[in-house]
Order: sequence, then structure tokens, then C-alpha cells
Amino acid sequence: MKTDNPTAARSNRVWYTEADCDIEDFAAQIARTTNLADYPHAKAVEKNVLIYDSARVVDACSTPDGRKAVLAEICDVFMSGPGVAVFKHAYTDLSVIDRATKVFSDIIDEQHRSKTGGGDHFAKPGANDRIWNSLEKHCLADPEGFALYYANAMVALASEAWLGPHCQMTAQVNRVNPGGAAQRSHRDYHLGFQSPSEIERFPSHVHHLSPVLTLQGAVAHCDMPLESGPTLFLPFSQQYALGFLVSGRQEFQDYFTEHHVQLPLEKGDAVFFNPALIHAAGTNRSKDILRMANLLQVSSAFGRAMESINREKMSVALYPMLKAMLADGRIDQASADNAIASSAEGYSFPTNLDRDPPLGGLAPKTQAALFKEALAGGWSAEEFNKALAEQAEKKLT
Repeated sequence: MKTDNPTAARSNRVWYTEADCDIEDFAAQIARTTNLADYPHAKAVEKNVLIYDSARVVDACSTPDGRKAVLAEICDVFMSGPGVAVFKHAYTDLSVIDRATKVFSDIIDEQHRSKTGGGDHFAKPGANDRIWNSLEKHCLADPEGFALYYANAMVALASEAWLGPHCQMTAQVNRVNPGGAAQRSHRDYHLGFQSPSEIERFPSHVHHLSPVLTLQGAVAHCDMPLESGPTLFLPFSQQYALGFLVSGRQEFQDYFTEHHVQLPLEKGDAVFFNPALIHAAGTNRSKDILRMANLLQVSSAFGRAMESINREKMSVALYPMLKAMLADGRIDQASADNAIASSAEGYSFPTNLDRDPPLGGLAPKTQAALFKEALAGGWSAEEFNKALAEQAEKKLT
């Protein structure tokens, strides 16, 4: 909303709101065309998505200057380009993919037998099979196969291009079975996993920071023709400043439905994209394709705190004191909330999504939310301590 009032103008600069999302502004900003000439290491553009031959990219990195040029180009794709690129034949030895697929399929079968696992951030439960923390489970089940899988040069290049050195890998397998419906279009972790009301609490610079803390990727574990529902993308949508706030607005969902692009993938291909790119898993309309991808979520080395803090121990000590202080009026609720924010963990991740799934929302309950719930419910210290310990246990692998 434009205004000549300097105080209001400053507020509008600092705070993005869902009400400010404008579909016409959005459409105008992303109405762009990818020019192949701007990306000399790419071999093609299809539906505005850059296509790279992985062997050619790796060969171009044989010298320090060549590697620097490749990293710069891929970074530019994610930042100011279409936001997404497909790396054909990222895995040339498909036995490595098949070996990992066998591990993942065995885990899924065990989840079915034990009635564990499953769930999804943006799709209905049962539409697919999820393996949370496939990274650790893969490593423990088959260390040699894991080493061969994550030795991949293209995965390392794409990750370093966006995040720099020392980035941290996590992964979750998603198998969309025949009949599995598409997800709602969305942005990804971090802000993309929060509700609009929560997102509005973060100043605008954090909206710009969130996408540079992670890189999203997927490795195709089978051939994925369009009928199997490979990921739907909206190129250039990562450049809309208010984009973390649009997923709940129907006009933006409708725009995505009309304008998204979708490319088939072959087994061994990898796709990487800016987490702010609006996207969604597609509907599997095939009769017999179990569409499996290993979803790579790579994190910046700098997305962690300096010190190790035992926030569970702090919460145990603080709870009875805050409860007593609220009861006799020595502290008001707002001040108590401030104290909780300085002690309890206010963020849901990292967690073990097998045992701590995002029930009733996009993210599991935080330690701080449990603290406030206990105070509001008048729980005894013993009840709170037990619930706190149970919550902490859920987060462990």
C-alpha cells in the first residue's frame, strides 16, 4: 500500500503482510523468459527451465577458473534466473541409484508393517510414502552404498554454488504412488513452513534471508514421465518479495495451476532449485509408476547457534518460578512470554519427523509452545517435566 506518511512507509518496508500480496504485481514480475545465451554451460532451455548436461558441467570444473565460472553461473540461475535447473544424468552409474532404491523400498515396507512413518508437509497423508531422515537411515543401512551415492560431483557442485563450502546435507524420500494427488503450491523451509500469521511477524530482510540458508534438490530414482507427476515449477517466482505469504491465497494457487511448468525426468537426473521458488509435487496419473525421489535439503554452514544450550534443563528450572510469578502478579503474561523466548526453543526444527510429525500444521509443536500450553493449563511441574522429556525424546534419531 503506497503512502506519503514516512512512519507508515517505513512500516510497509519492514513488514510484509498477506493483504499486500497482489496477483497483478506478481504476474508482472515473473513474466520473464530464460535466455540460453546468458548461461553458456547449459545445453538447453525447456519451458523456461535450464537444462544442463552433468558430464559437461563437471568437465568445465577441471581448472580453478572453470570451476569458479560454473559455480557463479549456477548461483545466478538460482538467484536472478529462473530459479531452477535440471542436471541430466547426474548419476551415470545407475546401479548406485538402484542400490539406494532397494534400501528405501525396504524402509517403506517396514514402515507399512509397523504402521510408522508417512505424513507430508503439503499433501494429504496416505497420498505418498515418506521416509524422514533418509540420510541417516541410508547411511546406517548401507554405509558403502551411501558413500557411493553422496560422492556425486553434481550434488556437491550445486550445493556449493548456492551455499558455499561446509554446507550440511539432509534428505527425505518421497514416493508418490499411482493416484497420489498433487501438493498445494508452496515455498519451502524455513519461512515456507510457517503459517501466514507467523510469517508476518518476521521483518522483510528475513524474508530475503530465508532462501539463502537452504537449497532444495531431488534425485530421480525412476523414470518420471509427465503422467507420473514430476514436480511442478513456476520459474522466476522466487523473485517476488512477498512470496512466502501467497500460498494461502486462492488467486495465487489458481495462477500457479494455469502457469506452472513440468518436465519429465530420467532415472539418475537431479533437479535443484531456490527454496523460494513456488512449486508442488504433481499428481501421479499413471497406473503403475511408483514415483520415487530423494529430496535433498542442503543447509548453510551458518544456520546454527554459537553455543550448545540445554534448553530443556532451563525450562525445567524456569517453569515453576514463572507459574508462581504469574499467579501472584509479579509478572504479566507478555513478560513471561519474553522469558520463555529467552529460554525454551521457539523453533520446531531439527526434529525426528517419524516421531514428531507436523500434525495439524506444517511444523511440530515447539518447546516454547509446550511451555505456554502448560502455563495456560495450570500443569504441575511434574506434568510439564514429563511432557518436556517426551517431546525431547521424539526429536532424537
